[in-house]
Amino acid sequence: MTAIGRPTAPDVVDVVALGESMVAFLPSRPGRLADVPSFDRAIGGAESNVACTLAAAGHSARWVGRVGADGFGDHLVESIGAYGVDVGFVRRDPGRPTGIYFRTAGDRATDAHEVAYYRAGSAASAMTVGNTDLDAVRAGRILHLSGITAALSEDCLGLVRELTAPGAGRPLVSFDVNHRPGLWRDADGPRVLLGLARGADIVFVGDDEAREAWGLHGARAIRRALPEPEIVVVKQGGHGATVLGRDTGGARRDATGAAVFEPALNVDVVAAVGAGDAFAAGFLSATLRRLPVRDRLRHGHLMAAAALTVPGDLATPPARDHADRLAALDDTGWGTLRLGPGWTEADTRAEEEVRTP
Repeated sequence: MTAIGRPTAPDVVDVVALGESMVAFLPSRPGRLADVPSFDRAIGGAESNVACTLAAAGHSARWVGRVGADGFGDHLVESIGAYGVDVGFVRRDPGRPTGIYFRTAGDRATDAHEVAYYRAGSAASAMTVGNTDLDAVRAGRILHLSGITAALSEDCLGLVRELTAPGAGRPLVSFDVNHRPGLWRDADGPRVLLGLARGADIVFVGDDEAREAWGLHGARAIRRALPEPEIVVVKQGGHGATVLGRDTGGARRDATGAAVFEPALNVDVVAAVGAGDAFAAGFLSATLRRLPVRDRLRHGHLMAAAALTVPGDLATPPARDHADRLAALDDTGWGTLRLGPGWTEADTRAEEEVRTP
C-alpha cells in the first residue's frame, strides 16, 4: 500500500467525502449489454461524485478512498483531481483491483437499464480504520459518507461506524443512506443502515428506499425513525423533497423550523444516474453558504437537474450566480422552469431561455 504523493498535515476543507469510486463504461448506443459493441469510459462513485460537484461549484473538497495500483486507479485519481478535488490522501493497493462497472442506456420512460458491477474484492473494500488517514478524513467542515461504503466489507463498516461515532472535534456528518440490497452480505443491511443514519447530523434518504429497507411510509414516519439527526432530507423522486428538523418535545430547535417541501423541476431527462449525488451536493453547498432551507432544497434540485441532463454521473453545475437567481424565483416562476441538455452552459442572464415556451 502506498499513498499518492506525500500528504502532509491536512488543511481544513469545506467537504471531505470518503468512499469507493469506480471506472464506469457507458454504452456507445442503446441496447442490451449483450448487444452494445463498445463503451465510453467515465467515472462514478456516490461520494466522489459529491466531491467533484462541490469542487466544480467552487468549494474546497477532498476525496479519500482506495484504488488499485493499476491503470484504472490512475484514471480515477487523475479524473477526480481534474475537478479540483484534493486526492492526496487516496491510497493505492498493489494487491487488489480498482472496481469497474458497465451499464446500458436507460429507457427515458421507465429508467430501465442493466448494470454489471465488477467490484468484489476491490481495493476500496479493503479500507479500514487502521489504513485510512482519519485526520485527513475529519479535516472538513462537513464529512460526507454513504451506506454503500458500509456494505463493501466488515472492515469498511467498521470505518464508517468509527466516523459516525460521537466524539470531540467530529465534523458535521452527512450520510446518504443509498440502500443497495445486492451489496449486503446478509439481510441485516437495513438495520445497520438505520443505526448509521441515526449517528449522522444530516441524512439523505429516498422515500422509496425507506419503504424497501425499513417499511416506512412518508416523511413524518421516516423522521420519527431517525430522531437524532439535526436534519433529515427525504427525497421523493420527481415529486420533490422534504426537509424535517429535529423534534425537541414539540419545538424545532434547528434552523429548518417546520417541515419544508420543495417541488422538483421539470427536466428533459437524459439519464437518471448521479442525480441523487448531485442533489446532495447542491444541498450541502447551500448549507455551507448558510442559505435558507427552501434555497438548500432548490439548489439540490438544480444540481440534480444538471446531472439528469447528461448521460454520465457528473455534469457541469450552473454558475453560482445563475443558480442563485433561479433559486430566488417565486413559486410560479420556479414551477414554470423546464431544463434540458446544455442548460447549465446557457447565458446566465437569460433565464427565459430555460422556461417553457
